Amino acid sequence: MPSDLDLHLILDNSSTHKSPPVQRWLRRHPRFHFHFTPTSSSWLNLVERWFRDLSQKQIRRGSFDSVDALPAAIAQYLATYNAHPTRFTWTKDADMILAKIDRCKAALGTPH
Repeated sequence: MPSDLDLHLILDNSSTHKSPPVQRWLRRHPRFHFHFTPTSSSWLNLVERWFRDLSQKQIRRGSFDSVDALPAAIAQYLATYNAHPTRFTWTKDADMILAKIDRCKAALGTPH
């Protein structure tokens, strides 16, 4: 990105993103702005959605008779998923998503 542009980064609420070393780094790099997803909004994080799908479609449905069987089942899921990838498409427009975030923040009483 051009160095004259501010960068706005959307992160989950992990405490590591708010740690003193990160805060010091942000003070030294004022063009970076962190915005945090609301607590309990894993549906906004596509990585968490993917792991939810892995868990629901492969792990919870499986029966594993050995420790080695679980990584094998995960590898099988990955092979199938990668052979037929699908692009994630939001079904709601940005205004609807932002309105839901505002409702969540109000319900949780959090400004983030």
